Amino acid sequence: MAAFRATARSENVRAAAEQLHLTHSAVSQQIKSLEAQLGYPLFERQGRGIRLNAAGRALHNALERAWTELELGLRAASAASGSAMQSLKLTCTPSFAQRWLIPRLGRWQAEHPHIALKLFTLQRVIDLEQEGFHLALRQGVGPWPGLINEVMMESRQIVVAAPALAQRLMGASPDGLAATLADEPLLGDAEQWTQWFALAGLARRISPSASFNDGGLLVQAAEAGMGIALARELLAADALLDGRLVRLPGPVLEGAVQRRYHIVYPPALKDEPALRTLCNWLHEEMANSARQLRGMEV
Repeated sequence: MAAFRATARSENVRAAAEQLHLTHSAVSQQIKSLEAQLGYPLFERQGRGIRLNAAGRALHNALERAWTELELGLRAASAASGSAMQSLKLTCTPSFAQRWLIPRLGRWQAEHPHIALKLFTLQRVIDLEQEGFHLALRQGVGPWPGLINEVMMESRQIVVAAPALAQRLMGASPDGLAATLADEPLLGDAEQWTQWFALAGLARRISPSASFNDGGLLVQAAEAGMGIALARELLAADALLDGRLVRLPGPVLEGAVQRRYHIVYPPALKDEPALRTLCNWLHEEMANSARQLRGMEV
């Protein structure tokens, strides 16, 4: 069944073989053996590819439900025996890991040394249960179907610059700062900068000198003095607190729902003590970040 399940998920024998650490021929033989025992095929062969047929889809759906029940049973048995989950597998974006989570993991280890975290950074949204993850830290509108969703924070967009550049710009009058910024190298999204200048009372068509597909890289570029960034406040939090970046006066793009940060996890894990401990710790750390940032309001 393991060979069938792995192949059914990917509809690719080679990928299933790699996942199971078997040869391609071994997986193929196990599937043929299962089909022979059942007396009917489970896949449609299309050239070199395969696809689940109706019987295969029915079996796969039933197998996934049974697998979930088995995992629940194992967790219940573990709890009844007095054992606790010793590790949690989680995923988040590289920017969130680099700019916010990793700098705080030392505190997690000190406070909860018995719960190991296995962190994977991914840009894409994955199926947590199919990929074997306990929870994910996501940014977006949410909620995500089939998952419990806990909102952590809405991250505003603020204007930041390296200290030397910020000091030079601070000489401009508050009323004239927006016009001054418009002539400086700007980093980030053109549409968001256009919104910012509109809020500042300046109608300008903005062409940033550099843009990035990763919020962490945007903040890093601002730290390096490349220009002025319109960045997510949360990702810039530690740099602001440490003095590596300075927030400039001006409008704030308030936390639109697409910029919310969430904790998501399968409903079957809602009572798992280790996961609940991590969720509570994340909420506390996020609240602490929010308090520190509010204390720095311009």
